[in-house]
Amino acid sequence: MNAGRMEAFTDGVIAVAITIMVLDMKVPAGTDVHALAESAPVFLAYVLSYINVAIFWNNHHHMLHATEHVDGRVLWANLFLLFWITLIPFVLRWIDESSIAPLPTAAYGVVLAMAAAGYLWLERAIIAVNGPGSKLADAVGSDRKTMISFALYAAGIALAFVSPWIAAALYAVNAAIWLIPDRRIESRLKA
Repeated sequence: MNAGRMEAFTDGVIAVAITIMVLDMKVPAGTDVHALAESAPVFLAYVLSYINVAIFWNNHHHMLHATEHVDGRVLWANLFLLFWITLIPFVLRWIDESSIAPLPTAAYGVVLAMAAAGYLWLERAIIAVNGPGSKLADAVGSDRKTMISFALYAAGIALAFVSPWIAAALYAVNAAIWLIPDRRIESRLKA
């Protein structure tokens, strides 16, 4: 089977996750700049979450355009990825309601790391179905950036118990690394 139906389903799930994230944001308690400033940390967490979901969606889109065939393993790997992405609104709400406490901030890192693991599993499952000579297998090559990403998540999770702000900074650095879509895949699609 081809990847069209899986891509459409993924697009819908991600759209719902983003919608839930914004609907869970609380309106500032007052009407002045001070009330708005009190909401800044949660707003920044929302921006980081939105960027992370957008990164997963964007790279997922590129990966599926380099995919000719999918099977049950690919579908389950995709569902695993989506499970973790749909937990982002939950941990974002927990961070908000806990005033950016250590455990919710660490849990946020765990959810992002597991979503990254799901993405990696999906990538490997697609390569297994399409073969070692497929466009995706050829494009992926070395996954050094992925290993750096997992190291940043691990450091952020551990450091959340020292300072949630340090963890948030590491999560932001990680997002910055992935902000540009994977050029390896784009270049293979043009070839």
